[in-house]
Amino acid sequence: MSRFASLFGDDADVVGERAFLLLLLVNLSPPLGTSLVSPLLDSLTGQYGVSEATIGLLITAFTAPSIVLIPVAGALSDRYGRKPVLLAGLLLFGVGGTGLAFTTEFRAVLALRLLQGVGFAGLTPVIVTSIGDLYAGGEEATAQGFRFAASGLTLMVFPLLAGALVTVAWNLPFLFYAMPFPVAVLVWRYFEEPSDATERADATDHGVRDLLALVGQPRVAAVLVGRSVPNLLYIAFLTYNSFVVVTAIGGSPGQAGVLVAVTSVAHATAATQAGRITALFDSRYWPLVGATAAMGVGLGVIGWAPSLAVALAGGVCIGLGFGVSLSLYRSVITGYTTTFRGGLVSAGASLGRVTATVTPLAMGAAVAVLSDAMGFVTAVRWTVVGTAAVGGALGVCCLAVARLSPQVRSESRTPATGD
Repeated sequence: MSRFASLFGDDADVVGERAFLLLLLVNLSPPLGTSLVSPLLDSLTGQYGVSEATIGLLITAFTAPSIVLIPVAGALSDRYGRKPVLLAGLLLFGVGGTGLAFTTEFRAVLALRLLQGVGFAGLTPVIVTSIGDLYAGGEEATAQGFRFAASGLTLMVFPLLAGALVTVAWNLPFLFYAMPFPVAVLVWRYFEEPSDATERADATDHGVRDLLALVGQPRVAAVLVGRSVPNLLYIAFLTYNSFVVVTAIGGSPGQAGVLVAVTSVAHATAATQAGRITALFDSRYWPLVGATAAMGVGLGVIGWAPSLAVALAGGVCIGLGFGVSLSLYRSVITGYTTTFRGGLVSAGASLGRVTATVTPLAMGAAVAVLSDAMGFVTAVRWTVVGTAAVGGALGVCCLAVARLSPQVRSESRTPATGD
């Protein structure tokens, strides 16, 4: 067994395949949609002339379009192929993100974030679906884990750089959003469709009714809702970590970037072990319960952290839980069906974007209401802790429902027993 396999499992050789490497390159951009902005939010309030409660709209404007468009992107990728949707997503993401460097008009900024969110809809869900097309079983869990680990490395490096560059010039970090342009050229030139587009088009003619019937099964529905909980907890962390570090603890934007980076290292490390975790357990239920609990505890620790060191410990818990949970959830979902894989993955991703959109709005409203009674800092702390408790409980309940529900009735390339 090679050293690489001894570290990451017997299926680690997937990382040497060209199609997978190209998908990893595409995957560099989507995580930056929120994480690059997150350490900058406190600094950008003055630049844009808005309040601390309003600046959270930068997150909401990015996540909102994908609620509607992710299912559309999934259907288009099932019918016309993964490659055209990936190319369109890369170009829109790059144009919307790079444009942020050239304006301080808040309405224009929100419009650009909306455009960037449109591009995102054609990226992550289609990448996940493409991996499901290429691999099955342990290979797929390993590939999904490596993809998620690559996201973690992206989240580690770029927020740190953004936190440093914003002290030089407020708009320098946004130039990282030009990265999709050269990647789009490589995808256009070298990426080959992982499955036959004609077969997918014939399958989609059977239509939405069969997909809805699949989604309506209790186990599938519970898993799809549960899959949105890691998004809820992580977006809460990304939205308010800079306020906890800078305002509550008295740190700097650079230290907020360090917190995101440490969380991302933990997330990347955990994700690389998804294949091994799959092999160790007969069911993915207990690993998912543990990962969900870790995220809830970690976010709660950050909410009440008296120092950066304590916040970093909470960030490690969030990262470990995030890396395991989404890798396993995505592997479970892609195993439920081959015919409607793009649509089902997109349904799960769309629910995740709903929570990612609603969470900053709900937390902002809670902070605004509580601030009058207890002050801004205490309001932020209570809101973060409350979100951790609600999110963790919801995630565990969804997993319990999935565990107790009947097996999924669907054609599938892998057994639907992992949840």
